[in-house]
Amino acid sequence: MLAFDILPTGQDLLGECPLWDVASQSLYWIDARRHVVRHLQPDTGAQSHWTLPEEIGSIALCESGQLLVALVDRFVRLDPRSGTITPLLQMRHAADNVRLNDGRVDRAGRFVVGSLVKHSHEPLGALYQLSGATLREVDRGFRVSNTTCFSPDGRWMYFADSMSRQILRYPYDTATGAVGPREPFIDIAPWNSAPDGATVDAEGGLWVALVLSAQLARFHPDGRLDRLIDCPVPYVTCPCFGGPELDTLYLTSIRDSGNMLRTDHPHGGALMAIRGTGARGLPEVRFDDRGL
Repeated sequence: MLAFDILPTGQDLLGECPLWDVASQSLYWIDARRHVVRHLQPDTGAQSHWTLPEEIGSIALCESGQLLVALVDRFVRLDPRSGTITPLLQMRHAADNVRLNDGRVDRAGRFVVGSLVKHSHEPLGALYQLSGATLREVDRGFRVSNTTCFSPDGRWMYFADSMSRQILRYPYDTATGAVGPREPFIDIAPWNSAPDGATVDAEGGLWVALVLSAQLARFHPDGRLDRLIDCPVPYVTCPCFGGPELDTLYLTSIRDSGNMLRTDHPHGGALMAIRGTGARGLPEVRFDDRGL
């Protein structure tokens, strides 16, 4: 039986990118609009946060124990022990109204991240792969990059332009980082939503936040719908597996995205924990920042 817990972490404006750190048995996530990286130690309830100088697109755990942070047009590392921010790489977008957004580390420690276009429907966004301090573009022509994650064996990368309501997949060579041509995978339109953040479970199931319908969907590795979970909070954004057994689903949400999505729901922007799904996740892969 499913159990939903609204965690006592307050309300984010734009909660995104939850990551479970198996080493510390704790959760990181972001409030993108408030420029904040947040941290929760569930066993004690202890919380902490770090404020960055601009909007945050996504974060990743690092081999060094730091966090990789994708800001508007640059990557930095945040040391949660000292709060120190260290620049890593500056990049240039196709236009001034583009910023970095959703990202995930592949099975070999590279960070794959897409961009989004603000206040426009022009497909000026791109998809990038960060290997160490080297950034390369792997695809382009997107508006709102989301759903970035990898199959358990690393052979497939999942990705979506939320505006298209379609999840794509790419053949992916974990050893070399080579990315094959995109192909349509799952049409989300029948569920009256756009796909937002996603994660995979140990069996290869793809869990996708359906941001407009307040649902969490699990799809089989072949793209067939397995189940839909109705959530008690609107505008859910991104799931991740966590907990000692990696069988708790943490789920972020939106209170006010600064654009079209806004709610007065008493739990809008809450962080949730869902138990009883019967699924288990995989440990989050760390970005390889050794030697940087």
